[in-house]
Amino acid sequence: MTLPIVRVTNLHKYFNQLYVLKGVSFAVQPREVVCLIGRSGSGKSTLLRSINFLEEPTAGTVEVDGIVVGEKLPAKERKRRIRDVRLRTGMVFQEFNLFPHKSALENVIEALLVVKRTPKSQATEIGQELLRKVGLIEKRDEYPSRLSGGQKQRVAIARALAMEPKVMLFDEPTSALDPELIGEVVKVMEDLANEGMTMIVVTHEMSFARDAADRIIFMEDGVFVEEGAPDEMFTAPNDPRTQQFLQRYLKG
Repeated sequence: MTLPIVRVTNLHKYFNQLYVLKGVSFAVQPREVVCLIGRSGSGKSTLLRSINFLEEPTAGTVEVDGIVVGEKLPAKERKRRIRDVRLRTGMVFQEFNLFPHKSALENVIEALLVVKRTPKSQATEIGQELLRKVGLIEKRDEYPSRLSGGQKQRVAIARALAMEPKVMLFDEPTSALDPELIGEVVKVMEDLANEGMTMIVVTHEMSFARDAADRIIFMEDGVFVEEGAPDEMFTAPNDPRTQQFLQRYLKG
């Protein structure tokens, strides 16, 4: 049995009095694509952001590629392990978060230069290859202000891939895009899934979830209500809350 590449155990998260994650546990296998679906405010994005500690869990344990971060670690060791987890996870946000004063290529290679201290010629080669992969090599010298939303998001995906992550985390990567631009980003994500990239995706794009996911998890009110393969979830969900949610989305 292959060991999971991500394991989350009994994760809790409070924002002051607001109880957002209520003891969530799950594991993701290498090469698996897991889609988190549910209404806004159900805890999906908080769970995703807790995996690479953009949000600090209130309690629980996160493990990524054998790096375990629990509650009882000495502060210095915990900080080191969080850094190691972040080096293994690529994150793509709803907003693109590109540096406006850097070209597409410069955005992609920034972390290689600063974090990995990769020589510039080598980083440039990697960056160009990744822009080619997401269909944007001809935009390498363009600044974000001259790119469409879909192009910006594809640059953001290339930037995340530059660090050779073991896991890609996508937090509603198409929700800020105009409808006609969604397809180009979904295509890149589907290609990554087909290549065997481990992915955890918070999404409202049900067609992507149906076509690309190995497993779908429906969240509501900070807990997992139901999970299963896309066929099961879309054709015969068990829980009435899942049924109601999917009916609404599939009608749309």
